[in-house]
Amino acid sequence: MRILVAVATRHGATREIAEHLATSLGSALTEAGVAPEVEVRDVGLVASLEGFDAVVLGSAVHLGQWLDPARKFAESFSDGLRWLPVWLFSRGPVDERDEPARELVRQLAARDHRVFDGTADRPLIRAWGHEIGAILATAAVARSTS
Repeated sequence: MRILVAVATRHGATREIAEHLATSLGSALTEAGVAPEVEVRDVGLVASLEGFDAVVLGSAVHLGQWLDPARKFAESFSDGLRWLPVWLFSRGPVDERDEPARELVRQLAARDHRVFDGTADRPLIRAWGHEIGAILATAAVARSTS
């Protein structure tokens, strides 16, 4: 199973979150007997979604909004993202009234969106990655037995 963790970051902290998610997601798949191939890429380096079974998309938040590269990625790949299981995450201080990814969650039919204040949330980040991996593993096992 191939999973893309695409990320837009300003200073590297959001990429670190993406790396933690990828590690725990891959571990959950492995534990369930599903061979994982989890790739963390900068959104600007993704040329295609072809071959991916799921996407986790994240962005740093600046002035209450996702970074331009992340928003452009979501827009450019919106058709493909609608056909894949998608999860979103934001990194940074977010006012609940100004949820930066609310519209993207709706547009992409994202399964979930989480906000992390920083890499200090490591246990929460890893738990969420494990949760995503377990969901994907369950779907993969169900497909292989049908």
